Amino acid sequence: MKIGAFQMKISKYKKIFRFFFLFIIFIFFNAGGMLSEEKNVSSLRSLLPEVWSWRFSEAPKSYLPGTLFEYINGAAEIYLGYDFKELIVGQYKKKDGDCSLTLEIYDMGNEKNSFGIYSAERFPDNKFISIGNQGYLEEGTLNFIVGKYYVKLLCFECGQEADDILKLFSQEVANRVKDKGRLPLILNFFPKEGLVANSEKFILHNFLGYSFLDSGYAADYKLGELAFECFFIEGTDAEDAEKMLDAYLKTKNKPDIQGMTGGYHIKDRYYHHIYLARIKNYICGVMKIRDGFEETGKKYFLMLIDSIEKD
Repeated sequence: MKIGAFQMKISKYKKIFRFFFLFIIFIFFNAGGMLSEEKNVSSLRSLLPEVWSWRFSEAPKSYLPGTLFEYINGAAEIYLGYDFKELIVGQYKKKDGDCSLTLEIYDMGNEKNSFGIYSAERFPDNKFISIGNQGYLEEGTLNFIVGKYYVKLLCFECGQEADDILKLFSQEVANRVKDKGRLPLILNFFPKEGLVANSEKFILHNFLGYSFLDSGYAADYKLGELAFECFFIEGTDAEDAEKMLDAYLKTKNKPDIQGMTGGYHIKDRYYHHIYLARIKNYICGVMKIRDGFEETGKKYFLMLIDSIEKD
C-alpha cells in the first residue's frame, strides 16, 4: 500500500510538472510574440513626430496585414498586393484651436513596393513637391514616399495654414527615417521623348493581368494623337525573364506573333501592336500602338533595348 501510495504521488507530481512545463512554454512563446509585435510597433512609433503646440488626440494605433481592413476596408487588398507590412496612425490636435491632423505611415517592406502603392494612387497632374523621394500636395492632403515608407497626411479645419502644417509634419517624418532610399533606378530606362511626367508605375504582381508576370514597370507616352505605353518586366535573372516571356507568348495565337530583329511583334485585340523582347534579366516592350503608327512602335522598342544594353 505504501508503495502504491508513493507511486500515486509521483504520478500526481508528474501531471503537475507537465502542466507547469506546458504553461511556461505557452507564456514564453506568447511573450515572445508580444515583444516582437511591440518592437515592430515601437519602430514605427519612433517615426511619429512630436511637434510643438500639437498633441496626440488619442493613442497611436497599429495595423498589421490581418487587421488592415479595419482601417481602410475596401482598399486594403491594394496595399496587401504590394506586400504591406504594417501601418501606424497618429491623430493630432492643435492645442489652441480646432485644427487636427491624421498621419498614416505604411511600412511596405522595401522602396520598390512603397513606390508601387504610391504610384497607384498619384496622378500625373498632381502638384508635386520636394519631400522624401517624391511627394505631392493637394487641398488638405500631402502624400509622399521615403525609403520603404508610404506616408499620408490629412489636415482638417486648418484654413490657410494647412499647406504649411502638412509640410512641417511631413518633413519631421522624413527626417526621422534613417534609410531614405531612392526612386527605382529602372525608371531611368524609359525614353524621355513623349513621356507623360510622373505616369510611371510599378506593379508587383499580375502585370498586364497575368499571374506569371511580376515586377512590371509601365509609363504613359503621348506623341500628337498617339497615346501608348512602354514597359519593363524585371526578372530575377535572364532565365527567369525568358520563362516569363515564353509563358506570355503561349497566351497568344501563333499567327499573331511575328519574329523581328531583337524580339517579337504581336497583333493583339486589346493592346493593338505590341513589340517586346528579353534583354538580360528584363522583358521590355511597347504596346497600344495603333495601325499606321508601327514605325513609332519600332522606334521606341529599339530605344528600350538600347537603354538596357547600355546599363
